[in-house]
Amino acid sequence: MTGTRVLVLNSGSSSVKYQLLDMRDSSRLAVGLVERIGEQTSRLKHTPLASGGVSREFNGPIADHDAALKAVAEELSKDGLGLDSPELAAIGHRVVHGGKQFTEPTVIDDKVLAEIERLIPVAPLHNPANLTGIRTATALRPDLPQVAVFDTAFHTTMPESAARYAIDVETADRHRVRRYGFHGTSHAYVSRATAKLLGKAPEEVNVIVLHLGNGASASAVRGGRCVDTSMGLTPLEGLVMGTRSGDMDPAVIFHLMRVGGMSADEIDTLLNKKSGLIGLCGDNDMREIRRRIDEGDERARLAFDIYIHRLKKYIGAYYAVLGRVDAVAFTAGVGENAAPVREAAIAGLEELGLAVDGELNAVRGDEPRLISPEYARVAVAVVPTDEELEIATQTYALVGMNN
Repeated sequence: MTGTRVLVLNSGSSSVKYQLLDMRDSSRLAVGLVERIGEQTSRLKHTPLASGGVSREFNGPIADHDAALKAVAEELSKDGLGLDSPELAAIGHRVVHGGKQFTEPTVIDDKVLAEIERLIPVAPLHNPANLTGIRTATALRPDLPQVAVFDTAFHTTMPESAARYAIDVETADRHRVRRYGFHGTSHAYVSRATAKLLGKAPEEVNVIVLHLGNGASASAVRGGRCVDTSMGLTPLEGLVMGTRSGDMDPAVIFHLMRVGGMSADEIDTLLNKKSGLIGLCGDNDMREIRRRIDEGDERARLAFDIYIHRLKKYIGAYYAVLGRVDAVAFTAGVGENAAPVREAAIAGLEELGLAVDGELNAVRGDEPRLISPEYARVAVAVVPTDEELEIATQTYALVGMNN
């Protein structure tokens, strides 16, 4: 392998996020986003970080993912970073659902593509878009290794006692119903970065990772391996999120069908897009919710309290699962930036060795940092996540190993 660059692609249903990294020092050479693909108002924003970081923007119709990736390739070429460069070692693709089969990054071939496609029923919103990105990138560079890095892979180390639902085994197996978990690249990166912050090897550390963005998930990581996580068959289970309900009595669905006359699709939309914080108070932006609380808004206060209550329950549950906890790490948009969320989530857990230092918690920064007082038995950390770097690192390691 002569090249040292990895292009990371995250293909959504109507968007493509991308980053080009140089793995010699993990530096970013270019980043960008194509959004509203298939519309007349498509937008491509490209920032060549290697040459001053002045962004370029295109606004106009981009018909499909093929056109989007060709436009990305053209922008990269303008900076001497084109897809035809011998420095490009591989393209790493974020793939949301890998089922039980994919436990690690995987070089993509026809068999892998077929398996990702077979998993569409358990990831109907994400896997089709991921497949489109893979096929388009492969057509542009058929000679280049294409690597799938799965959101679910980090969680495949969960024991069956954590991964299985308590339903009929034959029915569950026939329909692949089990707990898969998501945000795995983030949980993997943050758990390792937390161990590094503590000056220890990942194998020596037990960490509760709280990935709190618009989507939110928690994980219990023992010695570098996930033993439980809050999301399940889909990203709906677990914590209260921006628009998702998280945990709830499944009989609510039957009740809404029988008494409310709602269809399965209507309930799906309700629980995934009209619940969580936005369902409780009409806002899913934590900054706006905090502003409303400061003005005395009771609905915003209740939404915040429900959010924190569920978060605190998961911290306690995963403390029990792990037995010994060395650190609790907050990450993602809310986890990294919302000091009131971190303070409230840890408040009252002093008997578990957890505490937050008010001054340290108020500090903003881009680097991993501790926000717990020196006397605390368990470290509390803020660790900015870097899913693109994690995908690039796993991709580059795999391609290097195979050469």
